[in-house]
Amino acid sequence: MLKIGVPSKGRLMEKTFDWFGSRGITMRQTGNDREYSGAVEGIDGIELVLLSAGEIPRELSAGRIHLGVTGSDLVRDKLADWPAQVTELSPLGFGHADLIIAVPVTWIDVDTLDDLDAAAAAFRAAHGHRLRIATKYHRLVRDFLTRHGVADYQLVDSQGATEGTVKNLTAEAIADITSTGETLRANHLKVLSDALIHQSQAMLYLARSADWSQQTRDTLAALTTRLGLPAPTP
Repeated sequence: MLKIGVPSKGRLMEKTFDWFGSRGITMRQTGNDREYSGAVEGIDGIELVLLSAGEIPRELSAGRIHLGVTGSDLVRDKLADWPAQVTELSPLGFGHADLIIAVPVTWIDVDTLDDLDAAAAAFRAAHGHRLRIATKYHRLVRDFLTRHGVADYQLVDSQGATEGTVKNLTAEAIADITSTGETLRANHLKVLSDALIHQSQAMLYLARSADWSQQTRDTLAALTTRLGLPAPTP
């Protein structure tokens, strides 16, 4: 059976079901909302695996699922050398969000990455420790700041309510995803003008290390034909 991992709840699950449904493949959750089981109709040989969006990159990398739907931000952050582990089959056109760096609006002289670098150096000189940037996207943020020559900072982990860390004095700046910017504005934060790290959206991925038997290859060919996608080579 070809296993496809799909987000287990919320709008990502609903939008994924809609995307496949509009192409003649019905996905549905079976049982109650806590059972995380599902079914696929309209094509044979496919097993639906409901997982959190954050788990799907790991399961793709391990080859425990053949295909998976998750955000491109999560794949890039969680999987080192991600193109060697997964193949992007198709953008799905939903789940759009920008991964950005934001600082307090009161930092009137900090609008660019160069300004942030200077502010970080001044902050360390004044306080004796590095400027803290709260995020859950450690790899993406670190690589981005390194490429742009920003130093004298430290990343602090934040798995939720990242926008509130500055107000709560657990960080001086944040790196997080945003779609409308409303939460940033509500927390008196502004996005640096040149600090767009990644434009994310939901993607359909193929796991290179999955068990690609002749049966699963045939199922994949039938599925991509139904979806109107080019036939990939696992």
